[in-house]
Amino acid sequence: MPRITIKEIARRAGVSKGAVSYALNNQPGVSEATRARVLKVAEELEWVPNRAARQLSAARSETFGLVLARSAKTLSEEPFYMGFVGGVESVLSDKSYALALQVVPDLEAEMATYRKWAAERRVDGVIVVDLRVDDPRIPLLRKLELPAVLVGDPALSDGMTCIWTDGTTAMHAAVEHVAELGHQAIARVAGPPEHGHVWIRDQAFAAISRELELDVRVLHTDFSGEEGAAATRELMATEGRPTAIIYDNDLMAVAGLSVVNGLGLKSPDDVTLVAWDDSTLCRLTHPTLTAMSHNIVAYGAEVTHRLFDLLEGAGHESHLFSTPALVVRESSGPPPTS
Repeated sequence: MPRITIKEIARRAGVSKGAVSYALNNQPGVSEATRARVLKVAEELEWVPNRAARQLSAARSETFGLVLARSAKTLSEEPFYMGFVGGVESVLSDKSYALALQVVPDLEAEMATYRKWAAERRVDGVIVVDLRVDDPRIPLLRKLELPAVLVGDPALSDGMTCIWTDGTTAMHAAVEHVAELGHQAIARVAGPPEHGHVWIRDQAFAAISRELELDVRVLHTDFSGEEGAAATRELMATEGRPTAIIYDNDLMAVAGLSVVNGLGLKSPDDVTLVAWDDSTLCRLTHPTLTAMSHNIVAYGAEVTHRLFDLLEGAGHESHLFSTPALVVRESSGPPPTS
């Protein structure tokens, strides 16, 4: 069917095109009787607004941007971003907004994308993830005057609006859990150290380990299953190997469990394993994985709501979304006795 135009509505309603525009956009300039007649004709004709015309008139793109500086392979495997983007989309669809999702190899390419989007007015605002210490994206976004919500701790956001989870308290809970089971030799398979939330967990892990006088080791990875498996293999091959391992995401924990099984060992008999994020993966393994759990879909939705708030004139604030909670499952147990 051909697109129904304002001209056709005006002809059917017996009014001018200007009157139709006023009525459809809920603007003054026409009587209530005329407005009602125009809306009735538009409904009968199953008229829908032209998206491009609406964007021009409102000076908005009706699109939010999200750039992920990760390899496509890691993103395809990592449950966190599947859930997070699902939460973002759940809010955008209700408001008839679109998501411009760009996967890039590094931070420089991400910043180039922001410059391009701002110059072309492609997006109304952006969601920024994987904050860094002294993050160069923050001054760029300010310079571009591009509305942004940062997903990360206020210690990293330099006063911009941010939504965060309390990684420090959660890390303390994870370490205290394995220490209470009797573990003294504890390892952590962490993400990239340049990522701000990993840096915060590094500090928290070091502090609580000193407080509890634990023997600890940290190996940093790229969050992928391959590097999680390699780190686990390295840890389990060392003399005085750890009896408990805490992972920075669930993908690496599942990969680590596979390595443990492949070595002829068992969890939790030989090693306790603790995951982060608690996707469905943690409940499908055998044994099921203890995890630091939070609602990732709701996290993405809350971030998106805050970006809409910014567009409506809200001030810059930090918002604590949640503190990941310990969910104890079958992979937790006391250290081996021999």
